Amino acid sequence: MPSGLQALAGKFVVFDGLDGCGKTTQMDRLEKKLRVLEVPVIRVREPGSTPVGEHIRELLLTSRGEGLHIRSEMLLYMASRAQLVYEEIKPALNKGITVLADRYTSSTLAYQGTAGGIPQQDILDVARAATDNLWPDLTIILDVPLDIALKRIGSAKKGTALQPGLFQDRIEKRVGEFHEKVRTGFLEQARTFSQRYRVISAKGSREEIAENLEKVLLGYFAGATN
Repeated sequence: MPSGLQALAGKFVVFDGLDGCGKTTQMDRLEKKLRVLEVPVIRVREPGSTPVGEHIRELLLTSRGEGLHIRSEMLLYMASRAQLVYEEIKPALNKGITVLADRYTSSTLAYQGTAGGIPQQDILDVARAATDNLWPDLTIILDVPLDIALKRIGSAKKGTALQPGLFQDRIEKRVGEFHEKVRTGFLEQARTFSQRYRVISAKGSREEIAENLEKVLLGYFAGATN
């Protein structure tokens, strides 16, 4: 087995968590390290990263999606995910390219499931059909308290509408209680699917988080603790 971060070659790694948890920063750092090590890697985001996905993203994350039922919302995320899997993720993995994804089914389980009220099994059933049963090799949950997440994205008052970000306009306007449930959902998933999830505290500095992330990745993929 390859040692070090080279062990991520050809793996599918998802980063998830509340908006403001630092996913983009940590993915940037990891991608740069992999490229220095000459590990082929691509980045994708959800919803989006394909022409069809970007159209769905505009509907889901802006005021154009006002009035969407929670199940319609879930199905649209899955439609974007299906396109992404078949157009980007599977072809890359088949070539031995590492895939780093900003969100995946873990987000749907947390947002539309735990917080939105759709039973987990319903979401998992749709996910299996949409992705042809493709699951990440590892899902990293960057866990951060809501008040810290709010401060990081420009709002210091817990429970207020979040500032424009990933879930701009529509989903971010859901109040703090909703996002607390989302956080709970991510942590529940990590306990339920403990073999392929890892939780990393995102409360520290960027450097501290990056150091902990690398330790987790080395332990999981290079076999130090896995």
